[in-house]
Amino acid sequence: MATAAELLDTAIVDLESRLGLKPGQSVGCKPAGGGGKPNGKGKGGNHKEAAAAPSGKSEDQPDICKLEFKVGQIVKVWNHPEADKLYCEEINVGEETPRQIASGLRPHFTLEQMQGQRLLVVSNLKPKNLVKFKSHGMVLCAAVPTADGGEKVEFVEPPAEAPIGEVVTFEGLPKPEPWPQSQVDKKKVFAACMDGMKTTDDCVATWNGHVFTTSAGPCKTKTIAGGAMR
Repeated sequence: MATAAELLDTAIVDLESRLGLKPGQSVGCKPAGGGGKPNGKGKGGNHKEAAAAPSGKSEDQPDICKLEFKVGQIVKVWNHPEADKLYCEEINVGEETPRQIASGLRPHFTLEQMQGQRLLVVSNLKPKNLVKFKSHGMVLCAAVPTADGGEKVEFVEPPAEAPIGEVVTFEGLPKPEPWPQSQVDKKKVFAACMDGMKTTDDCVATWNGHVFTTSAGPCKTKTIAGGAMR
């Protein structure tokens, strides 16, 4: 059961998201780029809320362009003390401080395999409390079933030359204008994209055939072809 302090923290995060505020920002201050409008569209960058974009520019874009995928690298990882399937991670995504994210990857990777791993972070998801650990986003993986009834899981990896913090684009689609966390959550944008997110026969990450790409080239898994991405 969540403590009173944890419930208060969650309420504060939700209120900041609704008001379009940066973490800890006074309500008397004008949110950067947002004008205080809770439904502004924009390009995130902090842990709580994406900055608002000019009105009407992102409403009709493809669903995948409403999400923000950032190039990141795990700088610290440890076992969740109360959940045997969860890792707790600090991930550098080019922001002032690393993001804290919890991932259900302990059945698939060792701590040594996790440490230093380059990956993609879905960075404009609403923070979630996962067994008393507040997770600010999720890491993107691909999976395929195995013969023993389990599954094989691999990270979707950016090219080695892709800079930390770069926002992924999609071949053949307009430049993404990521939605605020509150709108992504309300409209269930990630869930709407899941059916289209798959790796190709060449292990390239795609959404409905559009390649996840960076300035250094496409994002790929090591060996998983035809895998569902999540």
